[in-house]
Amino acid sequence: MKLSTRARYGLRALIDLGLYSEKESVSLQSIATRQEISVGYLEQLMALLKKAGFVKSSRGACGGYRLGRPAQEISVGDILRVLEGSLEAVECPGNEAEGKCQGEDICVAKYVWKRINDSITKAVDSMMLSELIEESRRVKKENKDCSEAGCPPARQQL
Repeated sequence: MKLSTRARYGLRALIDLGLYSEKESVSLQSIATRQEISVGYLEQLMALLKKAGFVKSSRGACGGYRLGRPAQEISVGDILRVLEGSLEAVECPGNEAEGKCQGEDICVAKYVWKRINDSITKAVDSMMLSELIEESRRVKKENKDCSEAGCPPARQQL
């Protein structure tokens, strides 16, 4: 399974919102600058995320975006499904309730595909946006501490 730019950038944008929108709304321009994503592309992503209830927007001089729900209630799986659709690595008609395929009665490969798909679902549904936000804070602090302590450049770029 390979995730598209839409999923990768959308997840980065939500992590950014979680980091910076605690006190006030965040502009798309500020997210775009920090994440090196075009404003136009972010507008498309935010429209999808807003429709799903993951973000809220406000207009005006102090307008921008905020998380639409608490980060601990948003799973990575929820985000990826909104941005990507199905997360199945392999679509196998033998694993669908009404689906039929030739050789379904003797095919054992369908069990491999089901386990792979179930593993992906379990992994992304068990990761919450709040965990990624906290990890991002930790990494930023570690990098700041490292740059202040004079770590070698390779260490600073983690």
